[in-house]
Amino acid sequence: MISDKKLAIGSALCSMMSIQGGASIAKYLFHLLGPAGAVTLRVGIAGVLLMALIRPRIKSFTREQWKCILFYGLSIGLMNLTFYYGIRRVPLGIGVAIEFIGPLSVAIYASRKITDFLWVLLAAAGIICIVPWQGGGDLWGYIFVTVAGVMWAAYILSAGKLSAKMKSTDAVACGMCVATLIVLPAAILSGDIFKLNGKLLLLGLGVAVFSSALPFTLDLFTIKKIEAKVYSVLQSLHPVFAALSGLIFLKEYLSLLQWLAVLFIVTASAGSALSSEKR
Repeated sequence: MISDKKLAIGSALCSMMSIQGGASIAKYLFHLLGPAGAVTLRVGIAGVLLMALIRPRIKSFTREQWKCILFYGLSIGLMNLTFYYGIRRVPLGIGVAIEFIGPLSVAIYASRKITDFLWVLLAAAGIICIVPWQGGGDLWGYIFVTVAGVMWAAYILSAGKLSAKMKSTDAVACGMCVATLIVLPAAILSGDIFKLNGKLLLLGLGVAVFSSALPFTLDLFTIKKIEAKVYSVLQSLHPVFAALSGLIFLKEYLSLLQWLAVLFIVTASAGSALSSEKR
């Protein structure tokens, strides 16, 4: 019989594959709907699904809770919007690797051990290997995914603060709705939202399910069955799954140096998670 821990690890791996597979579908949508339209579909549909399933008691929320929800939703919206604009210009694996600097920074800040400087240097080496210093890359793409990493760090910090003030399920449902309001103006101004049709709506539903609803459900099971440190180390595999997803679904080939860079960042993330004491 398979143990709960093995099932949880399998669940975490499936969650990561689901998220990066959903990102691949979203990137496929870019030439049809644009990044702003794709992210609005993903966040908007996920928000509607979560609100329908969870049905939070909005009227009971305090002013302080609403402040936390607004900041939480703002970080979700900007994180997704800048990331989608970023991976439109750079390969998915590289985008996720650079974006992962956000949670890596939070983990290192929480630990403050001398050994963490080694992880910083290793992550920096990964970034140096990824950035096309000789030209040929897209500067705006790297800027967008870097901003997405900053917003990922803000998301982690705001989620931690919000979880101490209210039920996490209520927070996620309301936060996704706030995020929709953040990204919707970009979809309107770009004209992306006016390209929407039945086929694109169906693809958007797939992005929402694979990138939000399904991994959220899998993560809830995982977190209950394994230690936080093990879960954090598993999450550091996201750049690898992103690179593989980009290769399989989008035919995005990385050079040997870029694969090495992804490995550096994954190792730095896993190492910082193992050495971090505070969660």
